[in-house]
Amino acid sequence: MKKILITGCNGQLGRALRKEYGTDEAAFVCTDVAEGEGIVPLDITDVDEAVALTRLERPDVIINCAAHTNVDACESQWDLAYQINAIGARNLSIAASMTGAKLIHVSTDYVFPGTSPKPLTEFDEVGPISAYGKTKWEGERFVKEFSSKHFILRTAWLYGDGKNFVKTMLRLSEEHDTVSVVDDQFGSPTSAAELAKMIHFLEPTDNYGTYHATCEGQCSWADFAEEIFRMAGKETVVKRVTTEEYNSPAKRPAYSVLDNYMLRLVAGDSFRMADWKDALGAYMKEAFGNA
Repeated sequence: MKKILITGCNGQLGRALRKEYGTDEAAFVCTDVAEGEGIVPLDITDVDEAVALTRLERPDVIINCAAHTNVDACESQWDLAYQINAIGARNLSIAASMTGAKLIHVSTDYVFPGTSPKPLTEFDEVGPISAYGKTKWEGERFVKEFSSKHFILRTAWLYGDGKNFVKTMLRLSEEHDTVSVVDDQFGSPTSAAELAKMIHFLEPTDNYGTYHATCEGQCSWADFAEEIFRMAGKETVVKRVTTEEYNSPAKRPAYSVLDNYMLRLVAGDSFRMADWKDALGAYMKEAFGNA
C-alpha cells in the first residue's frame, strides 16, 4: 500500500483527497499546523522539521495542500505569505528530493495578471499582481528547482468541505434579499472533489510537470452566485458590481480562465475534469441535498 503525506489535511482539498483515495488504497500521514485526532503537527516553513518528518515516515508521495490563501490578508502579511507559499513549498521539495518521494504541489490561477483575452495554457507567460499570486509563483519556482519528480497543479475558485464561496453565498441568502457580487472577474469554479480526481489520475504516473486543473467552462463571480442560488432554490437577487466598486485590498486578475491543455495532451479521452455547473450540482446535492 502506498503512503501519502498530505499537508494542510484539514482543508477542503485535504479532505477531498482522503475521500477520493480511501483507506484501502493508501495509508495517509495527515499533517497540519495544529494537532488533532489523527493529525501530525507539521510546520512546513521549518525545513528541518519537514525533512525530519519525511525521513521518518518515508512517504511515496507528498501532496502539498497547505497555503496562505487569504488573498487580501496576504497584502499586509507578506512575510507570512512568503514563508508558507514559497518557503514551505521549497522545504517540501527538498524533503521529497532527499527521500525520493513524488511531490504534488497545488498552485493558483493568480500567478497570471488577468490580461489575456483567451483561456491560459501552462505555457502562457505569468505575471502575478497580488502578494498571494507572487508568493505562489515563487513556490512554483522552488518546486521546479529542488524536486525532479513533481507535479504543479494550478487550480482556481476552489470549494469543498470547508469555508468557501458557495457556503458564504448561501449564508448571505438567509440574511439578505440582495447580495452584491463582482461581475468583471472571470474564472472557472472548481470543486475539491474534481481536483482530487485529477491528482489521483496523475499521481501514479511519471508525467511530471505543470498542469492547469480547473473544471471546464467559465463564468464571473456573479454568474457563479446566481447558479448557486438557482440550484438551492433561493430567490436572492445578485447585484452585479465592478471590482472597483467592491474595493478589495488586493488586486485580482480580471480574466484567469485556465485551459487544461497539458491534461488533454497527457490523458486524451481517458480523463477530463467536469463542467463547472455539473461539478457544482454534485457538490450541492452531496453537501445540502439540493440540485
